Amino acid sequence: MRKIFLLLFSLTFLSSCAQSTALLGPAITAGNTGSVMQASFSYGSNMAVKNVTGKTPGEHAASFVLERKEKKRIRKEIVSYLETHIEVMRKKLSLKK
Repeated sequence: MRKIFLLLFSLTFLSSCAQSTALLGPAITAGNTGSVMQASFSYGSNMAVKNVTGKTPGEHAASFVLERKEKKRIRKEIVSYLETHIEVMRKKLSLKK
């Protein structure tokens, strides 16, 4: 009970921090590279992509990965179906002889 209360309490207060972390990425880039120009270009290009497409570059990457997983899943289902269909047809053909 105490853990649940602590978790809910911390989530309530930490959820308001999400808006202020939007500029954290460029600040880290500027801190690591020492180049304000590179950090501003990174932030500007990310915002341009978001304004044009409605998704952040991270969301684009995530959707790409999900699409590939879905295609692989569908492909496995088709292969499985075809393998079972081939087995059934072979059995039917072998009974006719």
